[in-house]
Amino acid sequence: MTPPEDVISILLVEPDPGDATLFVDSFGDVRSETEIDTASDGETALEFVHQRGEYADRPRPDIVFLNSQLPEISGEAVLSEIKTEPALKSIPVIVLTTGDDDAEIRRSYDLHANAALQKPADTEAVASLVRSIENFWLTFVRFPNADL
Repeated sequence: MTPPEDVISILLVEPDPGDATLFVDSFGDVRSETEIDTASDGETALEFVHQRGEYADRPRPDIVFLNSQLPEISGEAVLSEIKTEPALKSIPVIVLTTGDDDAEIRRSYDLHANAALQKPADTEAVASLVRSIENFWLTFVRFPNADL
């Protein structure tokens, strides 16, 4: 199923179901047309972005929000694969860190993350972050045509 061209396809990679729900619900309040898919681990995220298996009919995401702390396949490994794979490297990846670990943030940028943000701790902070994301990433940023 391919979303209409004016719909922004988002992949949220978040292992905590409560946090994933909070982000998805907050994106429901934005004015931009979005379609959000979630993955709870690195393996699922990679299957999704490569459009393999059960995700073969899903659209390749326009943008990925990636928790840096994932079970099994790490967030760094997912980021590295996305940014080194020619068919995927143009997808913006926003890394959600769990703290102020400068080394983790530096590694994210070294692996070509488009941004690293500290994951908010409460409902209002998530809503504020999502509004900021909408104001920049969903309003001003232009994404390449997925068919190119």
